[in-house]
Amino acid sequence: MHDSEATAVGPEPLTFDDVIQVARHGGSVRLTDDALAEMAASRGRIEDLAEADTPAYGVSTGFGALATRHIDPALRAQLQRSLIRSHAAGSGPEVETEVTRAMMLLRLHTLATGHTGVRQKTARVLESLLNAGITPVVHEYGSLGCSGDLAPLSHVALTLMGEGVVRTADGQVKPAEEALKQSGIEPVELAAKEGLALVNGTDGMLGMLVLAIDDLIKLLKTADISAAMSVEALLGTDAVFAADLQALRPHPGQAAAAANMRGLLEGSGIMESHRDGSCTRVQDAYSLRCAPQVAGAARDTVAHAATVAARELASAIDNPVVLADGRVESNGNFHGAPVAYVLDFLAIAVADLASIAERRTDRMLDVARSHGLPAFLAGDPGVDSGHMIAQYTQAAIVSELKRLAVPASVDSIPSSAMQEDHVSMGWSAGRKLRRAIDGLTRVLAIEVLTAARALDLRAPHLPAAGTGAVVALLRESVAGPGPDRFLAPEIEAVVDLVASGAVVSAAESVTGPLS
Repeated sequence: MHDSEATAVGPEPLTFDDVIQVARHGGSVRLTDDALAEMAASRGRIEDLAEADTPAYGVSTGFGALATRHIDPALRAQLQRSLIRSHAAGSGPEVETEVTRAMMLLRLHTLATGHTGVRQKTARVLESLLNAGITPVVHEYGSLGCSGDLAPLSHVALTLMGEGVVRTADGQVKPAEEALKQSGIEPVELAAKEGLALVNGTDGMLGMLVLAIDDLIKLLKTADISAAMSVEALLGTDAVFAADLQALRPHPGQAAAAANMRGLLEGSGIMESHRDGSCTRVQDAYSLRCAPQVAGAARDTVAHAATVAARELASAIDNPVVLADGRVESNGNFHGAPVAYVLDFLAIAVADLASIAERRTDRMLDVARSHGLPAFLAGDPGVDSGHMIAQYTQAAIVSELKRLAVPASVDSIPSSAMQEDHVSMGWSAGRKLRRAIDGLTRVLAIEVLTAARALDLRAPHLPAAGTGAVVALLRESVAGPGPDRFLAPEIEAVVDLVASGAVVSAAESVTGPLS
């Protein structure tokens, strides 16, 4: 990426697209002139405090429960090194590169606001790491979501010092010292307050929130597609999705989901085949009839989460902070409750969206409820089992999603000798939400795979153009109905199509943009 295309990082709020571009697509960054000016101004105030006789937290004192000790000037460089080395205490599996890059970008943005008092050269090293594709190895466990994502951010700060372990742009794991040298990046010796400024933020949990919102916007469209395919395959009615009916309950997400389903089902030959009065059913089951209400509620939950995330992207989180009038004040803005709550809220919506999808899949496999489809959509029921166990896989995932929906943010374990006596557990909420989103992707993929087979079995009646485009996409890599085959690769192929957005693109090639 050329420098002119780099994401500008300054005092102004970052956008969702900024985070996605840098974290997920490896985009480069550029500190703005305004950022450099703000950092220079606030750094002067920190250096004044460092030279003063009056103790200032994080500048000339210890940290947390050790803040009562005034640190001699000769020991302050060691103070910063010791803070980062001791706090880089993560454990467990390595966190995904996109999460760590999001965290690095968000911390760089806070530094760029000029409210932390770090030097320009320190921020420049973080900028250089992002642009070189050098990603510190950060571990699953170590953050309580209060006083910042301490251990994860400390592993990042350790890299700025030329210590610890990193993953390079080509995926190799190397000592940080070696990787920085190969990229021509000079490690920094942290000065007063800089260690604290690098670790005292909610950047990890916020990064996971932004990434989750990006994923869910795509998956919500997919949920409308899979629901429409199931309604069509089960000879359901689309009358309940009418705009005037939906308007009686004016939730915006519900209206959007219903509009999507109407567009997807428009012109369906399968739907038309049972409009001749022969159908005696008065109402469809809830999992069909209420699809827009459930998917709509999930949409509105994502919209609320996006509002919280946007406020966080406009924030400068550190403790203490340098204010515009030169005051340096302690505060509690590092507490992760606002982010933790919505991360947990999204996990609830994800679990329920998967739950209703699994119920629709099960209906297509049951001869008592599928209205003429063969048992389990099998080629020769009894000899073949069809999609019987694919639904088991869905059920296992949905069960796991229900466990992941239990909120992390209601828990709190005191730390730092009771100085930090209430924490958010927002990092944990983010980690489980990422697992939940992967589960939802798989559940929706199995519904799409199953519904596509059911639609094929409705021949000679043809599906709508929108749903038919999705069936055609699947048939490029997954065969239609027939004798039993090794099913796991077919499921994974459709998981990839869902995760990549190809399913949505196929439908939108006919319907136009879905809401």
